Amino acid sequence: MSSTTGTRGESVTPANPAFDTVADTADVTALLERGRALSAPVLRAAVDRLAPPMDTVAAYHFGWIDAEGRPSDGDGGKAVRPALALLSAEAAGAPAEAGIPGAVAVELVHNFSLLHDDLMDGDEQRRHRDTVWKVHGPAQAILVGDALFALAYDLLLELGTAEGGRAARRLTSATRKLIDGQAQDISYEHRERVTVEECLEMEGNKTGALLACAVSIGAVLGGADDRTADTLEAYGYHLGLAFQAVDDLLGIWGDPESTGKQTWSDLRQRKKSLPVVAALAAGGEASERLGELLAADAKSNDFDSFSEEEFAARAALIEEAGGREWTVQEARRQHAIAIEALHAVDMPHRVREQLTELADFVVVRKR
Repeated sequence: MSSTTGTRGESVTPANPAFDTVADTADVTALLERGRALSAPVLRAAVDRLAPPMDTVAAYHFGWIDAEGRPSDGDGGKAVRPALALLSAEAAGAPAEAGIPGAVAVELVHNFSLLHDDLMDGDEQRRHRDTVWKVHGPAQAILVGDALFALAYDLLLELGTAEGGRAARRLTSATRKLIDGQAQDISYEHRERVTVEECLEMEGNKTGALLACAVSIGAVLGGADDRTADTLEAYGYHLGLAFQAVDDLLGIWGDPESTGKQTWSDLRQRKKSLPVVAALAAGGEASERLGELLAADAKSNDFDSFSEEEFAARAALIEEAGGREWTVQEARRQHAIAIEALHAVDMPHRVREQLTELADFVVVRKR
């Protein structure tokens, strides 16, 4: 597949040339807005339970206030996970509202991970604003992340139902995998070589597990049996891998205006993302040259002062070695597996269509 791209992180048009389909933007936007509208009051109420100043710091992170504490309409994220949790309740034959506690719990865990990830990765920007650790300090980023983590389980266990307990166990399992994935991600930054299989396992833990939980937790709260919940998890897991593959493309070639991060952000952090790992495994002159450069980078004392041109050269080698195209195709493959999993669940036809549209949206993002 061909793409239109420059050497300094320009966006690509069309959004994702690996996919012939185009997501129904209006329908997906409505799903995301519904997820945000139904979960937001419960999410805000949960955050209000935090002790000062954690409540204010969390409100800044979610985009509800600015750094001076003034009301803000900042970008709080796309709300994909809440949308999936509500749809999963409907997939089980329950009202969307049955999935609200699960939607909020997953969103709290997701944001716990973002607060900690930003600090560990040294990211200074998220959603086009300074990150929490940059504004409020590392200690507050850690504490607020921990507080959101605890709130997530409170919300589910406070339901006092068997379904709430089952949902909490699924969230516990997903969170453990998420933490495993983050640990793997950090450890891989210090290794010269990581296999494609290791990278996929890490990304399945770091991203796939929580998306899998999001698309099963509403069904569990709606009374679904474990077989149904497990099948929906399979959809979410492979959707998460597709999502992360696209994110890895954005992490190298994404437009900073769209991503809210620096150009070549993953290369700056020495991340062993899928395009990098696939390029190194490909063999050939470009692959060997890339390997030599990255090995030298790992030992460099002036890596932080590299120029844009030096990062652009590394990105060009990744593309020449085939890492970019391999990752595009992997996103497509994981997307297809996710959609196939939906056929094993008896659910309303419209809900199946909406889950398919959301999957298309996830992988047909501008990069």
